[in-house]
Amino acid sequence: MLNVDNVSVRYGDKEVLSRLQVRVEPGQWWMIAGPNGAGKSTLISAISQGVPYTGKIAVLGRDARDYNAGELARQVGVLSQHHASGYAFTVREVIALGRYAYRTGFFKNGDAEGEERILEAMAATGLTELGERNILTLSGGEMQRVFLAQALAQQPALLMLDEPANHLDLIYQRQLFALIGDWLKTPGRAVISVVHDLMLAKHYGTHALLLREGKTIAAGETAAVLTRQNLFAAYGMDVFAWMQDLLSEWRE
Repeated sequence: MLNVDNVSVRYGDKEVLSRLQVRVEPGQWWMIAGPNGAGKSTLISAISQGVPYTGKIAVLGRDARDYNAGELARQVGVLSQHHASGYAFTVREVIALGRYAYRTGFFKNGDAEGEERILEAMAATGLTELGERNILTLSGGEMQRVFLAQALAQQPALLMLDEPANHLDLIYQRQLFALIGDWLKTPGRAVISVVHDLMLAKHYGTHALLLREGKTIAAGETAAVLTRQNLFAAYGMDVFAWMQDLLSEWRE
């Protein structure tokens, strides 16, 4: 579904990603982890063609550079960390923007399935009752769910989530990751998530990519990547010992 081949990204003289290699197959949920500045969000931006890069990125066997914006949006949905809107759109109107790539004609009409997909996305993210709310009145967690619904309404094959639990309380974190897990059960789909919470990465991820300063520490099945040795190499600390110490506080 996705092949990242020898991809590097530079900002001026600084190389923020260095010769990355990742291959994502259908049914996989990749967790991208690493300390701040590791290049996690930059990788998401490169795949979605948001930053220039060297190397090759192929989406469904086709060079990502060969897609126009609408074509790529039908294959790749992105939930970013930060959302901003200076206009008083309703929740439903924002979610409906996810269908733009499917509209045809001079005035961009003709999306026969659009209404159904919008309603499905709203129901899946618990937003049905908020459809007519002004998004400027929403909490951070509600806003996050609106933009997830927008991405789901796109019906992408590949869903990319940059810190998807950002701003969400524990109840909605659990619901969000369960929702994504259910979404992934449909054949021909895959997920890539940037995460800081390694507990979430271990619990939900089938695969993981561990980065430090733009370089790959390890990539592959989650259990083989998030080892004590690899985590120490990425974070410069005994993550295992720290996590176990934290969990000890929850023993009855």
